[in-house]
Amino acid sequence: MFRLSKSEIFRGKHDFNAVHSHGKSFANHAFVLLVVNDARYNGKVGFAAGKKLGGAVVRNRVKRLMREAYRLNKNFLRRDFGMILVGRKFLVNAKFQAAEKAFLDLCRRAKLFNS
Repeated sequence: MFRLSKSEIFRGKHDFNAVHSHGKSFANHAFVLLVVNDARYNGKVGFAAGKKLGGAVVRNRVKRLMREAYRLNKNFLRRDFGMILVGRKFLVNAKFQAAEKAFLDLCRRAKLFNS
């Protein structure tokens, strides 16, 4: 029910580049959210954490926070878009509740919730 399947996650550089070049961007202190309205990417999500955030352990923790925030709220989101979540420095020391609140704030601003 809540699990992210492999078909829901962006794999490969080509998909990430397509969303980066054609997507609309929303940002706050914790995330950058890129949203693309393209039938090829409907219901797909990608997670990214750059090397500026720290070493592999830190980047993996940031991606786990982002995945969990998405996973717990994916049933409330529309499925007619693709999105990429990019973590920012705030998430390095953030608790899950703060990350989830920032994610929901961005989704609200991007109008991604089901009506």
